[in-house]
Amino acid sequence: MIPAASNLPDDVDALRAIIVTQARELAEQTRRLQARDSLIETLKAQLALLRRSRFGASSEKVDRAIEQLELALEEIEASASEGAAPIPAGEREALRSKPSRQPLPEHLPRHDVVHELADCACPACGGRNFLKAGSTISEVLDYVPASFRVVRHHQHRFVCKGCDTTVTAKMPAPPIERGKPGPGLIAHVLISKYCDHLPLYRQSGIYAREGVDLARSTMADWVGKANGLLTPLIGALRDHVFAAERLHGDDTPVPVLEPGKGSTKTGRLWTYLRDGRPWADPVPPAVCYFYSPDRKGEHPRGHLATFRGVLHADGYAGFRELYEPRKHGEPALIREAACMAHVRRKFFDLTVAGPAPVAEEALQHIGAFYDIEATIRGAPPDRRREVRQQEIRPRFEAWRLWLDGVLKQLPRKSGTAEAIRYAITRWEALGRFIDDGTIEIDNNAAERSIRPIALGRKNWLFAGSDKGGERAAGILSLIETAKLNGLDPEAYLRNVLSRIADHPINRIDDLLPWNIKPMPSEA
Repeated sequence: MIPAASNLPDDVDALRAIIVTQARELAEQTRRLQARDSLIETLKAQLALLRRSRFGASSEKVDRAIEQLELALEEIEASASEGAAPIPAGEREALRSKPSRQPLPEHLPRHDVVHELADCACPACGGRNFLKAGSTISEVLDYVPASFRVVRHHQHRFVCKGCDTTVTAKMPAPPIERGKPGPGLIAHVLISKYCDHLPLYRQSGIYAREGVDLARSTMADWVGKANGLLTPLIGALRDHVFAAERLHGDDTPVPVLEPGKGSTKTGRLWTYLRDGRPWADPVPPAVCYFYSPDRKGEHPRGHLATFRGVLHADGYAGFRELYEPRKHGEPALIREAACMAHVRRKFFDLTVAGPAPVAEEALQHIGAFYDIEATIRGAPPDRRREVRQQEIRPRFEAWRLWLDGVLKQLPRKSGTAEAIRYAITRWEALGRFIDDGTIEIDNNAAERSIRPIALGRKNWLFAGSDKGGERAAGILSLIETAKLNGLDPEAYLRNVLSRIADHPINRIDDLLPWNIKPMPSEA
C-alpha cells in the first residue's frame, strides 16, 4: 500500500527502502498479470482448438471440455475485474468522451433518467443562479426482469336503434378454451421447456419467486393442449420438408421415463433437414423431428415413405433398404449421399492415441476437399459442380489409388485398415457430391440440427412417456425452423398461438415461419 505523502519519512535511506519495496511489489504484480494473461491466451487457444475439433472422437466430451474452459475464463476475468482499482474522478470525464467499442443496439427502447442540479451553490463563487449550457448523454445497458401481466378484454355491447338487436364486439379466441393463459405465456413456457432446457417444475419455482403460483401439472396441461392446436401446422411443416429433393437425416438418443417403473429407457429423435442455402436455393429452410421408442429401421422407412431424391446420412443400417431398387432394373427412389465428416472422424480417432502417419496423411487429403468446398459455399449448383469436377475429382481419384495401395500393406484387423475399408465401401455415395452441385460433401447440417437436443438431453424426461417424446418432436420442429429462418422462436409461437384458434385449417400454410405476417405491435 502506498503511504500518504505526509507520512513519508525525511530520511533518504528510509525513502530508498520504501522505493525498493514498492518496486518489488510492482514487479510481483506485473509477473502475476503476465501469468494471468498467458493463462487466458492459453485457454482461448484451447477453446478455439476444441471448437474446430468438435467433429472428433467424442463431441459430447469436447462440449464438456469447452464448458469447463468457458467457466475458467469467466472466473479469471471476473476475478481481474473484482480487484481492479476504481477510476479516479478526474479521469471519468475523459473516458466518457471516448467512443465505446460497440454501440448499444438501436432497436432497444430507451428509458431517460434526467439528473437535475440539487439545491446547491456554485463551488467557485457561491452563486445560486445558473443558465443551462447543454447536457451530456451517456448510455448503459440495463435489464428489466420479465414480468407477468393481466390482460383484461373488454367486449362492448351495442344495441341497434332500429330493432333493439344487441351486437357484441368480437375478440380473438384464446389458445386454450376457458383457460387463463394468454398466447405470450404459453409461448414462453414452450420455449423455456424445449429451447432453454428448463423442465416445468423448474419454471414453476421461477414463477413462484415472482409471486405467481403455476403448478407443474397446470403447465403440463397447457403444453398438451397447445400441441393439439399446433398439430396441423406441424403436419404442414413436415410436408414442406419431405417435398424437397435433397434431405439431411440423422438421429440421436434421448432418455425417457418408463411409466410405473421409475427408471429410464432410451428413445430416439430423428431429424430431417431441408436446407438449400449452400447452393443458393431460394426455398425456405426447414427441419422436422420424429420420436420413436427404439432405433428400428421401420421408423425412417415410415418417415421417408413419400420422399424421392438424395438423402445425406451416416452409415446406419436402417437406411440401407431405402437405397434398394423397388423393382428389378429400376433405379432406387432414394439415393445415398455418404458423409465425408464420418470418414474423417474414423481417421481422426486414430491420431488421438499417438502418432499415426497414414491417418494423418488421409486427413490431409480430406482437408484439401474441404478447403475447396469453402470457396464455393453459397454458389449456384452449376458453379459448384464445375469447381468440384476440375479441382476435387482429380484429388478424389488420386486419394482412392493411395488408399488401395496402403490397404494392401496393412494388417487386416488394424484400426487404420478398418478406417480405409469404411471409406472404400461407401465410395460411390461418398463421391456423389462431385457430379451434383446440390449435394453436400457431408451431413454436418443434420448434426447441427440435433445439437440443441444434445444440449438439453440431461434435463429432458419429456412427459414421462413416449407420447411426451412425440410432443417434443413436433414443438421442436417449429422452434428450430423459426431459428433457421431468422425469427425469434418465442415471438413466432406467440404470433401463431394468437391466431391459430380462429385460423382456417385449409390455410394453415399461412402460419409457417416464412409466410406468417407479423403481429400489429411487431409491425
